[in-house]
Amino acid sequence: MQFPESWLRSFCNPDLTTQQLADLLTMAGLEVEELDPVAPPFTGVVVGHVLEVAKHPDADRLNVCKVDAGTGAVLQIVCGAPNVRPGIKVPCATVGAELPPGADGKVFKIKLGKLRGVESQGMLCSARELGISEEASGLHILADDAPVGVNIREHLKLDDTLFTLKLTPNLAHCLSVAGIAREVSALTGAPLTLPAIEPVKPAIDATVPVKVEASDLCGRFAGRVIRGVNPQAKTPDWMVERLARCGQRSVSPLVDISNYVMFELGQPSHVFDLDKVKGGITVRWAREGESLKLLNGNTVALDGQVGVIADDAQVESLAGVMGGDATAVGDDTRNVYLESAFWWPKAIAGRARRYNFSTDASHRFERGVDPAPTVAYLERITQLILDICGGEAGPVDDQVVRQAERQPVTLRLSRAQRVIGMPVSREEVETVFTRLGLAFTASAVEGDVHLTVTPPSWRFDIQIEEDLIEEVVRVIGFDKLPKRAPKAPVVSEVRPEAQRSLYAVRRAVAARGYQEAITFSFVEARWEADFAGNADPIKVLNPIAAPLAVMRSTLIGSLVEVLRTNLARKADRVRLFEVGRVFRRDASVVDSDQTVGGFDQPVKVAGLAYGPAEALQWGVASRNVDFFDVKGDVEALLAPRQARFVAVEHPAFHPGRCARVVVDGRDVGVIGELHPKWRQAYDLPLAPVLFELDAAVLAERVVPSFTSVPKMQSVFRDLALVVKDDVAHEAMMAAIAAAKTEGLVKGARLFDIYKPKAPVQGMADDERSLAVRVELRDDEQTLTDERIDGAMKAVQAVLAESVGARVRG
Repeated sequence: MQFPESWLRSFCNPDLTTQQLADLLTMAGLEVEELDPVAPPFTGVVVGHVLEVAKHPDADRLNVCKVDAGTGAVLQIVCGAPNVRPGIKVPCATVGAELPPGADGKVFKIKLGKLRGVESQGMLCSARELGISEEASGLHILADDAPVGVNIREHLKLDDTLFTLKLTPNLAHCLSVAGIAREVSALTGAPLTLPAIEPVKPAIDATVPVKVEASDLCGRFAGRVIRGVNPQAKTPDWMVERLARCGQRSVSPLVDISNYVMFELGQPSHVFDLDKVKGGITVRWAREGESLKLLNGNTVALDGQVGVIADDAQVESLAGVMGGDATAVGDDTRNVYLESAFWWPKAIAGRARRYNFSTDASHRFERGVDPAPTVAYLERITQLILDICGGEAGPVDDQVVRQAERQPVTLRLSRAQRVIGMPVSREEVETVFTRLGLAFTASAVEGDVHLTVTPPSWRFDIQIEEDLIEEVVRVIGFDKLPKRAPKAPVVSEVRPEAQRSLYAVRRAVAARGYQEAITFSFVEARWEADFAGNADPIKVLNPIAAPLAVMRSTLIGSLVEVLRTNLARKADRVRLFEVGRVFRRDASVVDSDQTVGGFDQPVKVAGLAYGPAEALQWGVASRNVDFFDVKGDVEALLAPRQARFVAVEHPAFHPGRCARVVVDGRDVGVIGELHPKWRQAYDLPLAPVLFELDAAVLAERVVPSFTSVPKMQSVFRDLALVVKDDVAHEAMMAAIAAAKTEGLVKGARLFDIYKPKAPVQGMADDERSLAVRVELRDDEQTLTDERIDGAMKAVQAVLAESVGARVRG
């Protein structure tokens, strides 16, 4: 929130410098983000009165002006501004004046000079030349009553300072100058003087029938009719100045008055053109199919989640957010309906962001606006309208539909002392509550003092005991807290040997030559459909960008996008990995401190390899990375555990080059080459190979255990087997392991594949020869030829029965 220091001091003026005041607010939780002067330093500029204007004899666009600058003599000044004319009062820089630096960064000094042969004894200034605004279309015209010769800094109060506060959402009561003044008064004890608000006596009987249908939308609604206003009246300079210094430009007197009271007291309001309102007014939730053209020109579709103000014909305003274009006030407006209401914060929260914009009104209403002085706010706006625009006001129609209840909150003095960390007396706490306007009662309970506070109507943030403790310590001063080092013992926790951290997992993947990528958890819906086959992803309620609208259920899409970014920068060999959460619907997940009911959020480790298998070198021939290169990386990451790779179909991968990874009988991930259609769709010259594994499995570590060295030597036998082409390696290994050999077979390894190019006797066209080396050992005694031959016959029998293998002749 931005406001001028002078406005704040008109309500509460403590004996503090500007910097001390800023430090006080920051230490009280109202962080002062910036302190900016209203105008940069300059000297020698006064109020000048233009007496005469004549054309320059040698320049069509220049004028020779006679100016009274209060020096006792009339100055001759050459001016090229298009809006110069006799009778106006403007800033006049006299000879010797120093203006703010220009684009070159140098101070601009006014000297006695000649322009096209005519002497100029000064300079008439625009607002931009003085640094008070960006307006540069002409001279900065002052009010007619501006005293000639007075320093312009004094006249325009340019030595003021702009405060910019960064307020947290719980400080809704500080979203106005009066609210901040109330805080300053409580913090310093300086007297608080707010504007006196007197009820406006009705001069007419005109009213508009109002019906509030939704008590969960609107708790209080007040309105009144004002007839005979002049919408083309001039907004007073003091109001325009204060609005500008709050960052709000002047629009029209009716709109300016509404905005002014919002910044002054924190109550947004809206002014309807009464002649455009058809019938009565209804406050309700919108209906499906309704739409509204807003003041910003946007037409929005409405539904039952949005509150509206409607007349008998159509919707006229988005409740608590923005008015509609149909009933906007303009130059032809003569009669208005003034509305001031209390909208429940939950009914307004997020409604403006839903339509991709934000307003000052919605910013305040969704945090909480004091409902108690709603009518007083209305009276303040009414009086300003009558004073500036004229007219006659009708009676106030105030409908209190549902009161905002405040539950009492109790502070225990002993607990406050423990939390604050220093002794705090009952008198100090009571003084703080009194300054803050918190009504309380005190009682003694079991030797302790209990102070029960009923929060005032403007404090939506006081709900628990800790809120009261925070109020106490921030008013006393955080700088008063004792500086003590923590005394808690530092105990290091030893990670179990069977686990390793995700950092260790990251280092292990990086050691395989992969670079870590960090991407958003929200992705494009297209990625979910393409790479996960997810037609119903979890949607983000308020995405930071339109494409990033869903939560990812796989890391594959993110890595493919990072690959595309690297390829766009001429990278030809890319190795990427990411460790991150994915998000999936799972009805079995219940709410807890670390989980959200209905959603599973496991951590995954995904990797991508693209381009040459090895960096450019002379030692080996160049080739592109393939499935087996990445399979080797996965096996290394899982080692010493043995992983099985079982063929599977996956929406992201090539149908024949994809496998699920199985460890200890459970699926732990997937590996595969990107599907050709996605390679083409995402403009990839080559197909990358990717894997995605459960991080929990990679974090598991096999604890080494003692195994004695075998006493007996192993015996190896080779088998040359003829099998059909479709027989899988895994099926063969499983058959060998299942053979009844009294435990003699300790392992088997495929070491050769032979597929003849021409027909060979004893082998059909759809067959091939596989050479397998079988390891046999008995740990207790030496193997005999009879036992070895028996075991090998058992292996051959199982192979023949299971996979149709026969020994090659």
